[in-house]
Amino acid sequence: MTDLLTHEEYRALAAKLALPTNAFIDGSYRPAASGKTFATVNPATGETLAAVAACGAEDVDFAVLKAREAFEDGRWSRMHPSERKDILIRFAKLLTRNRRELAVMESVDSGKTILDCETVDVPETIHCLKWHAEAIDKIYDQVSPASDDHIAMIVREPVGVVGLVLPWNFPLLMLAWKIGPALAAGCSVIVKPAEETSLTALRVAELAMEAGIPRGVLNVVPGSGPEVGEPLGRHMDVDMISFTGSTETGRRFLRYAADSNLKEVVLEMGGKNPSVVLKDAENLDRVAAHIVNGAFWNMGENCSASSRLIVEGDVKDALLERVFAHAREWTMGDPLDPEHRVGALVSSAHFGKVSSYLDTGATVLMGGKTQDNAFVEPTILEAPAGTSVAREEIFGPVLNVMTVTGFDEAIELANSTEYGLAASIFTANTKKALRGARAIRAGTVTVNCFGEGDIATPFGGYRQSGFGGRDNSLAAHDQYTQLKTIWIDLSDDGDEAVG
Repeated sequence: MTDLLTHEEYRALAAKLALPTNAFIDGSYRPAASGKTFATVNPATGETLAAVAACGAEDVDFAVLKAREAFEDGRWSRMHPSERKDILIRFAKLLTRNRRELAVMESVDSGKTILDCETVDVPETIHCLKWHAEAIDKIYDQVSPASDDHIAMIVREPVGVVGLVLPWNFPLLMLAWKIGPALAAGCSVIVKPAEETSLTALRVAELAMEAGIPRGVLNVVPGSGPEVGEPLGRHMDVDMISFTGSTETGRRFLRYAADSNLKEVVLEMGGKNPSVVLKDAENLDRVAAHIVNGAFWNMGENCSASSRLIVEGDVKDALLERVFAHAREWTMGDPLDPEHRVGALVSSAHFGKVSSYLDTGATVLMGGKTQDNAFVEPTILEAPAGTSVAREEIFGPVLNVMTVTGFDEAIELANSTEYGLAASIFTANTKKALRGARAIRAGTVTVNCFGEGDIATPFGGYRQSGFGGRDNSLAAHDQYTQLKTIWIDLSDDGDEAVG
């Protein structure tokens, strides 16, 4: 585990940060073609951190042009796999060397706690890149069982120029989830970071260049959705888009693809994820710890957050007593204080959205207070199915409790959502655990714990939580490659007549 500094030491590091402000295209920083900028703000203090290049369609065109040049001349796409691996491992080592700078930059730009940045986000970012790097020369092509007169090879080829559109809740980690397999496959990429959290992506691009990733291969174009995201989604020379964010915005990228060149689209979107606790669940204290972690980790700004607690009535009171006890340990305050586990929501606009759910008539069992137009304390509500609190993705530290009378009702309620990203089931009955895990329509179901699997397991959702592919694992490489069949005729028929 990373050795943490004191609150004062982190504040001193934050004051000395050299913040990147320009787009990174074709191997160097450059301002937006228009000269425009936008302010990026520390959500915990309201302080403007920097004026970042507000790019537009002209910058997107230039980035795509340079990415296409890099892809077609093969400086990366046709580099030997072991060479790409070596460069990406060197890249991961540079991130490791600069990990504390990245952690502090991530915290002040996003409101995430330095505790999470130091112990989860940055280490997992580095691990993700190393994992995909190591996979490069271990993914084999195939030969199909053709006839004695034929050989059929099934080979992978990089899909081409890829647009990677990031969310603001895990800026570094979602960057790694996308550039890891995309660069491993040999693609050239244009990253569009979230407008609220652009800084670490820009710094990572600079470190990638230092590691030896050729110019034009990894480009970062900051700006708004309409000015950068839409032109990227509609671009006729972008071969694929990978997007993580809201379901509403994900729909737009499908429309952009339909209206342009029918580019490949992979979407990882929202969730309203259930934790089902049956009356035979063992060790309720441990169950409560998992539920609290799932609901309040990263301020609930997590698409796989456990935002619905579905509990059998026989065990409800005993479980909630323990949930309250664990929730009280999640202290809220300055994200740069490593003692705090709950930081600021990413923006005042998002604070307004989350806090609006605290005044919907739901019964407040715990919490419900806000602070400084930025912080929402861990909150536990009780509202029936069908209400906005029970149905909509809040994306904040808000857990809703619903009571059921048995297994079948619990599973039915778990599935009563338009989403299907993640779920948990807690029970000592192995058959019920497996039946429930199979019956719940979600991309990841954990048994007797909260989690998302790890880098080796696919991550993505059913229904309106996902479309077109999966992040993580070797499955992530599939979305950045095309399969090609090469059919070779070995027969002697007609050879003598030729020439």
